[in-house]
Amino acid sequence: MDPTHLHLLLNHVPTVGFGIGIALFIASMVARSGDLKQASLVVMVGVALLTIPTYATGNAAQTNLQDRGEISDGSNGGTVTLSLIETHEGAAFLGLAMMEVTGALAWLALWQFRRRSTVSPGLNTAVLVLSLATMGVMAMAANVGGMINHPEIRGTTEVTTFAGHFGRMVGDYVRDTPWTWITAETLHFVGLSMLIGIILLIDLRMLGVMSQVSFAALDRLLPWAMLGFAMNTFTGMLFFAAAYGQYVNNPAFFWKLVFVVLAGANTLYFTFDRTWALAPGRDAPPLSKAAAVGAMFFWVGVMYWGSMLPFIGNAF
Repeated sequence: MDPTHLHLLLNHVPTVGFGIGIALFIASMVARSGDLKQASLVVMVGVALLTIPTYATGNAAQTNLQDRGEISDGSNGGTVTLSLIETHEGAAFLGLAMMEVTGALAWLALWQFRRRSTVSPGLNTAVLVLSLATMGVMAMAANVGGMINHPEIRGTTEVTTFAGHFGRMVGDYVRDTPWTWITAETLHFVGLSMLIGIILLIDLRMLGVMSQVSFAALDRLLPWAMLGFAMNTFTGMLFFAAAYGQYVNNPAFFWKLVFVVLAGANTLYFTFDRTWALAPGRDAPPLSKAAAVGAMFFWVGVMYWGSMLPFIGNAF
């Protein structure tokens, strides 16, 4: 098992999995079912989380093909052109960006539903429209990706998309423009401070510290923590696009991805936690405390493996 195998296992999630989420969401609107809507939003958030390692392992698969001499750059006899792979990467990068925005809106809808037992019409419409657009881009990326391993469907002329080589364009711009990396690093640490600071406050309250602070007051901070997570995801995408070769052979990077997905799943659990309705001074139930301990472990793991990037493998 290596990143290439993982990519082959995960690459249907952003299309098939997300398609299921959209179908459930539309069905919930037709049936006016709150439970069905929650289920659809959970699927969308889960797919958005899994799309991150799906994209990252795609670049690892490209590196594997390059090492084996199977990519043609005009000077060798590779079986796949570099242009086709970068076309797939461009559509996938755009799809990843749209998927993460859609996942963020889906999480916001879940948070709103728990607090109000309904989702505002505007947010409903935004999730539906953006999810359909995201599905279209992801289907385009999947179609081009299929051509990489299936020459029988490539046709006589190389396929192009409106996204072009978007991923390489963004990556090269970030790499070659000095201020972009510095700005992204600054935003990355600002987002991390927002995320970890708020999550730590919530976890400590779940464990009995600051017992006079109401859970409802901390609940209002959750969207700010998710904003920090969004900032980290966005800037992390830029770092990876600019220098994916420094990451795909680095075990610390893949361990960081594992902890990011687990931490995201833990945060998704907290979206449904009933502890938010407890009055000040009340103690959180044992399951909530266990989830809080898990959250601290996962986020510390994210920071640890992120800190190990320069010391393990060849990053930076």
